[in-house]
Amino acid sequence: MSAAALFWGVAFSSLGMGFFLYGRKQSALVPLVCGLALMIVPYLLGNTLALVLVGMALTVIPWFLRI
Repeated sequence: MSAAALFWGVAFSSLGMGFFLYGRKQSALVPLVCGLALMIVPYLLGNTLALVLVGMALTVIPWFLRI
């Protein structure tokens, strides 16, 4: 695991925690699921580029899907 992957993992996990807490408090399904996914994805992906791409996609999804 490289330093870049560790940095991006911490950054996306922190953002995921924020989405998760917001989704739980507001009873919003999309931020809740995206937040949970953002917290889990860094454990599953070892490639830094894949981590950044998936993390960015999961970060943007709640802005486009407002359910």
